[in-house]
Amino acid sequence: MSIFKKDPLQIIVFSSYGTNSHFYARGRALEDESINLEANNTWQLIVNSWKRFATDEIKHVALDLKLPNNKILKAKTDYKGYFKIEADFEDLKTLTNAEGWLSYELSFKDTNVKYTIQNKNRFPGELLIPSSQAQFGVASDIDDTILHTGVVSLLKWRLIYNSIFKSAISRIPLEGSVELFHKLHRGVSGNNANPIFYVSHSPWNLYRYLELFLKQNKFPKGPILLRSVSQALKKKQQDEKPQKQNEIINLLKTYPHLPFILIGDSGEHDPDIYMEIAEAFPNRILAIYLRSVKHKKKMLRVRGLVENYKTTPLLLVENSQQAIEHARKNGFIA
Repeated sequence: MSIFKKDPLQIIVFSSYGTNSHFYARGRALEDESINLEANNTWQLIVNSWKRFATDEIKHVALDLKLPNNKILKAKTDYKGYFKIEADFEDLKTLTNAEGWLSYELSFKDTNVKYTIQNKNRFPGELLIPSSQAQFGVASDIDDTILHTGVVSLLKWRLIYNSIFKSAISRIPLEGSVELFHKLHRGVSGNNANPIFYVSHSPWNLYRYLELFLKQNKFPKGPILLRSVSQALKKKQQDEKPQKQNEIINLLKTYPHLPFILIGDSGEHDPDIYMEIAEAFPNRILAIYLRSVKHKKKMLRVRGLVENYKTTPLLLVENSQQAIEHARKNGFIA
């Protein structure tokens, strides 16, 4: 028996998405390192950043998922503490609220676990089933699209600085982005409840950080789709698609009757990814909005890419207002 005090256990449930007939949930079981998400002093921010990545995974442990109708689904974590739960149903929408969110609870199957957080073996999760009133979906990047990270800075030093030395509650969204996203969410009728999906190359370790940033700044609630650290470090095969691209393709396949608007920035690979997706799914992408970044070489490359691009409307925008004007003109928003 270990003489060291164990940290309490926790299940971090990632917000996900599904359909009326398919349930899909995922998350991760970890020791709770008591990260104070609202801490704002330099030392605590450094400690928090260390804790996010020096995780103690709860491997190969059985979990129970309880739905609002008391049905129980089973799962088991892998060697990194991650889990996925999928199941087919007949009418999941009867369990959702007006916005399409289905709430559920996860717990460790072993009720004798002594170190569950606050001695309560209950961890809430949510899954989005888009409303039948939805006109379209929105898949948006996060870094330098709605949150300034400095991903195009020399050696990405600004990205590293912002991620380590700034708390989620102190980060400021790019001007006008909250208004744009709410208008897209409400749609042309004002109550379309168009689903918003936040898709990023950031690792799952930053899930709660990004979740707090979105909530603190009152962005529309939506599934946050990230990737594991091992995926980020793995050398991709020649024909392998980036994780962000795979996530958006999965959204298009999950909702075959729902067109999408794609939002990103011009700093990294969003232009290439989004243009390839639009080519692969003709008539499914209503528009692509790319926020211009302050990097002459990257902007020169992107302008060359989009100069003669005709597959779908693609705008390089300096600010959110330009995207709002285009969306209004094309009947996406009121």
